[in-house]
Amino acid sequence: MSQTPRTWTRRNVLASATAAGLATGLGPLAHAAAATKPNILWIMADDLGFADLSFTGQRAFKTPHIDSLGRDGLFLRQSYANSSVCSATRTGLITGRYQYRLRVGLEEPIGINGSLHVPPEHPTLPSQMRKAGYRTALVGKWHLGEGPGIGPLHSGYDHFYGIHTGGTDYFRHTKGSTPGSASPLMEGEMPSGDHGYLTDLLTTRALQQLDAAKAAKQPLFMSLHYTAPHWPWEGPEDEALTSKLINMQHPDGGNLDTYRRMVLALDASVGRVLAHLQKLGMAHNTIVIFTSDNGGERFSDTWPFIGAKTELLEGGIRVPFFLRWPARIKRGIRSEQVNISMDWMPTLLAAAGGAPDPAYPPDGVNLLDVITGAAPVKTRQLYWRYKANAQCALRDGDWKYLKLGKHEQLFNLAYDERERANFAQKEPQRFAAMKQAWADWNATMLPYPADSSSFGNNTVDRY
Repeated sequence: MSQTPRTWTRRNVLASATAAGLATGLGPLAHAAAATKPNILWIMADDLGFADLSFTGQRAFKTPHIDSLGRDGLFLRQSYANSSVCSATRTGLITGRYQYRLRVGLEEPIGINGSLHVPPEHPTLPSQMRKAGYRTALVGKWHLGEGPGIGPLHSGYDHFYGIHTGGTDYFRHTKGSTPGSASPLMEGEMPSGDHGYLTDLLTTRALQQLDAAKAAKQPLFMSLHYTAPHWPWEGPEDEALTSKLINMQHPDGGNLDTYRRMVLALDASVGRVLAHLQKLGMAHNTIVIFTSDNGGERFSDTWPFIGAKTELLEGGIRVPFFLRWPARIKRGIRSEQVNISMDWMPTLLAAAGGAPDPAYPPDGVNLLDVITGAAPVKTRQLYWRYKANAQCALRDGDWKYLKLGKHEQLFNLAYDERERANFAQKEPQRFAAMKQAWADWNATMLPYPADSSSFGNNTVDRY
């Protein structure tokens, strides 16, 4: 581990990219074993770019509340999403497995009217948390299928307040209120009549869940999955824009200022949640994680990386990741431990005294000893694929094999994070071995059906 500088800039984030990871021999932590199970709060933004936070390089505005999690906890700089698009990542996160093992995970993303879903019988992070004695709640975006007998309440969550699909109007999100609205705001399995800016509504409900867990004296596992800053591009003052939306989108809408206001509203909401944890006396033994479901989109900042959502370039899969747990993790720590969404099912279960279902062994790795300083950094092999533009990627240590359409490259990320220096000709044996390793792994996964969706863009075609 190394102490995090008090102020992160683009320069020192990039300059320290190859710094040493978690160090061993820290000695016993002051709170090596918590007296009670920790509360766990997983806060996830939607389509947030790596440098959309002032802690990680944003220069146009400040995000002090989210930054505080990095300043007061652990910054895992080499964090990846399971996919470069939302529902595929959420499949990996909730199951702890490569999404390519499940039919639903082959949708990139699940369509608005799709009937595919996470099987209710499949063990999930919330279902295993419930077995470990936790109250479980999802506040926000689900996007893992809907229908009778399907949804959050059938996959391990005791409570649900949010939307089933990929997004909705930030203001008019009641059933039938807007032509083409993708998903009404739901209270359990019934439409909610709540009105207001969606980011704020989700935050208020999260505070209520904290209150309820405190009153019940029950540990809480809560997924707080914001839709911000996913389109439609609407800040808190933009309610008038709702009348201009067509199928929840406005292709001619949005700009950097609107995006800024959406991210600032998200930051303010995170501040409300953190303040309420402190007020309730729950902050010390609560694991608070903040991250994104994939890389940034249209108006986001992914510096120092290139690429964006729907691409396996670093900008499409590298995400900000902060973890604060005062009872077990010292403040101001950074780690170069490579990790991915699906790692956090076994890791958080271990922190809660639970374990994955042995009938569904996770592909993710338990990193609890690493993040608490009891074990050194682990070398990882991580695999991705993405149907649009026939994309493939393998990260093995510092090396990354990448295929974008007809183009194949080999990068050393410790040397070149912007994926410009192609080592394929200089390291032909390594290139061939990694290409074969990806093919061998891919043979163990489900093939893409011809009719599976995969949202692409034109960037790869221009690469």
